[in-house]
Amino acid sequence: FADLAERLRELDERIARYDRRIEALAREMEPAQRLMRIAGIGPLTATAMVASVGDAQVFRNGRQFAAWLGLVPRQYSSGSTVRHGRITKRGDGYLRRLLIHGARALMRHLKGRDDPGSRWVNAVWQRRGFNKAVVALAAKNARVLWAVLAHGTSYQPTAEMG
Repeated sequence: FADLAERLRELDERIARYDRRIEALAREMEPAQRLMRIAGIGPLTATAMVASVGDAQVFRNGRQFAAWLGLVPRQYSSGSTVRHGRITKRGDGYLRRLLIHGARALMRHLKGRDDPGSRWVNAVWQRRGFNKAVVALAAKNARVLWAVLAHGTSYQPTAEMG
């Protein structure tokens, strides 16, 4: 057991070194710095997004970017009847997972707050449940990420995002 415990400590130290390297890289990358101003986006998500997306202008809009990540509902349409199902889960699963984990962590801090963004998330939470609210927040963050990357601007929270 002592050998296994030592090996576990070594792995923890190695992971901590990698985390520090990612944080240093995020501080050096200007686009990553802009992305980390968005609530629920940390150094790991920001650097992964910059590395994977490259030029965000290849997407026409934020919805197309969210669809690329698999964060939009699947559509079952026939004639004038439009039905929406679960999210498509197409695209980059790693980025989608990072956005969902960031949104899940953010949800813990939004309960009971009264700013417009928190009210929106809490309303979705009450109507649809916790997990769907998490995915909705991740999809909203994906659209904001696209806007920041595509337009080269800093994040400015609107009334709706809080």
